[in-house]
Amino acid sequence: MSERDNGNSRHFSWLMKSCFPNPHDNSTIATTISANKPISQNQNHRESIGTTISSLPDDIVLECLSRVPPSSLSSLSLVCRRWARLTNSPDFSDLRRRLSLLQHSVFAFTAIGSALYTATLDGGVWKVSVFLDNFHSFLTHARLCSIGPRIYIVGRHAMVRYDTWATNVTPRSAMIYPRKKFAAAVVSDRIYVAGGGSKTTAVEEYEPDSDTWRVVSHAPRRRYGCFGASVDGVFYIIGGLKIGASEGNDVSLAANGTETHAVYASSMDLFDAEAGAWLRSRSVPGGGCVVAACAAAGHVYVLASHAVELSFWSFDARRKSSNQGGGGVFGEWCRIKSPPLPAQVTVDSRVRFSCVGMDEKVVLVQVTGTIDDLLMRTGRSIRGLRQGLVLVYNSVTGEWSREADLPEVFRRAACVSVEY
Repeated sequence: MSERDNGNSRHFSWLMKSCFPNPHDNSTIATTISANKPISQNQNHRESIGTTISSLPDDIVLECLSRVPPSSLSSLSLVCRRWARLTNSPDFSDLRRRLSLLQHSVFAFTAIGSALYTATLDGGVWKVSVFLDNFHSFLTHARLCSIGPRIYIVGRHAMVRYDTWATNVTPRSAMIYPRKKFAAAVVSDRIYVAGGGSKTTAVEEYEPDSDTWRVVSHAPRRRYGCFGASVDGVFYIIGGLKIGASEGNDVSLAANGTETHAVYASSMDLFDAEAGAWLRSRSVPGGGCVVAACAAAGHVYVLASHAVELSFWSFDARRKSSNQGGGGVFGEWCRIKSPPLPAQVTVDSRVRFSCVGMDEKVVLVQVTGTIDDLLMRTGRSIRGLRQGLVLVYNSVTGEWSREADLPEVFRRAACVSVEY
């Protein structure tokens, strides 16, 4: 293994030791004493003067830490509080991004009893990396959001943070309003949620540093079973069941003794998080039911079901101008190549997908739908078909490829893309 990849290299050991001043080091003492003398006197002693990384300003320390090999990242935040603060900052990720040192991966989570399992797609192989006891299962309707190396599992009544470096789980504050099958996305290192309930239109914002939620706006409509995405500071609330509508083609539903109305919504509501304003809503061409959505490489990708077939769409969400009103001009919809699903797989209430953006790729994961479900519908054996189908769309080449299936233990998994 090269020294660049070796987390125990002598250079990294020096970096850690230099974080703390050594009171027995004459060069450190000389630095402290000479700091109070005129510059002209110090110039004659430059060779004998030493320093430590603890005396450097934050921007210089960040430059040093950002070049640490990936294998040593888990140790950085454990050295001291200052390093923990710096490595948790957006500046750390920005520097590693500029140096092309950031890694992208897909994490899948599932809860079985009181245990939490997580796996990451690494080199075409799913690696089960964590098994945690005493974890209350609330992943069934949870949404996952990642900020740097940390994954936030947002449940209806609770939220936890999973640290991919330290592989531990920390309880965080729950949302203000309980939600189920809601939209969630990260905008400027803050989590935004909307939909998922019939009693509120509130859009909530979560600030990780203070661990607090607050209501920042109210959506133009209530949605249930919707998806979230974000591009260029805009929070997209996509698809779902529109609740409380009044159109003539609504389906009348009874819930808890009260009558309401709902239709499948093939549209997107756009919230400009920075301006705190709603932009013009957009509709997915061709209608249908949105079954998965995500953002990648400046585009919003939507997978829609039309009873017997699927359609896959991209929406250019990059803002091109801000002088034509509406917070900027967006691109058009474009229908792209649909995922090559096996002929036996049909999208219905038993088979669902998770869609996550990973750099310039879209990863589509079959997260529900078992062999037993398929046998019950078809009444015959299906060879070679497993739960956890994983397909990857490359937005540069426009082609789909197949990755390793999810491990069999992952049932009703929730997936998220992580940049660390």
